Amino acid sequence: MRKMLLGILAFFLVAYMLLCLGIYFYQEKLIFYPEKLSKNYVFNFNDDFEEITIKTKDKKSLNSVLFKAQNPKGIIFYLHGNGGSIKGWGEVARLYTRMNYDVFILDYRGYGKSEGDIVSKEQLFSDIELAYNEIIKRYSENRIIILGYSVGTGLAAKLASEKNASLLILQAPYYSIEDEMSQKFSFLPKFLLKYNFETNEYLKTVKSPVIIFHGDRDEVINYKASLKLKENFKKGDSLIILKNQYHNGITDNLDYQNSMKKILEFDEK
Repeated sequence: MRKMLLGILAFFLVAYMLLCLGIYFYQEKLIFYPEKLSKNYVFNFNDDFEEITIKTKDKKSLNSVLFKAQNPKGIIFYLHGNGGSIKGWGEVARLYTRMNYDVFILDYRGYGKSEGDIVSKEQLFSDIELAYNEIIKRYSENRIIILGYSVGTGLAAKLASEKNASLLILQAPYYSIEDEMSQKFSFLPKFLLKYNFETNEYLKTVKSPVIIFHGDRDEVINYKASLKLKENFKKGDSLIILKNQYHNGITDNLDYQNSMKKILEFDEK
């Protein structure tokens, strides 16, 4: 009996170790869900846009699109979620171009027409900073708004903590990826996590105002994460809870749109 119990224990121990190894080495496939597009794919957005190629430090080409308003007051540097590509994410630009803001959207490595693969958070941070540096060649920083959605919120907060943009907007942010892991996969050791985007820490050094939007029915990242982030707020920061809003579709939420009109000082008249 004892021998059988030891055998069962050994089996589960080996299975657990294999699970941990699998999660560590295939972590990128668990976090990032890119839509790949061919190099010759032609975007068919109705609005005026320009494709911009960002060259990384290791000579990879990242695809990005700059959506153009007729009389732009500034630009929104948009960091999208963990799935899809600019092909789908480009739809969000129309809300902001109608409010007289240009919109820049970057496809991370392996997304859309961007080359390479994501292999570390440092690499990801470096790529995003290079894209931001390209934008400040065209716009002064006091006209740049950094906006991140879902997984992009940690990236946006990290960027804003090191730059001097005029505003940081986060849609459905997490407190940190480690915090999300603790809630959903508490049985796994924390040292396995290679992509601990620490939004809570980044916000402490963000100099610009911070505005967070979160749906109270978010089924992916509980809005309590934003309540915790609020504890790090400085004077001028704000949290807006969207009633009956799930994780997806925040840009289409009328309360969000009305709030953004006020934030961007848009007059429909």
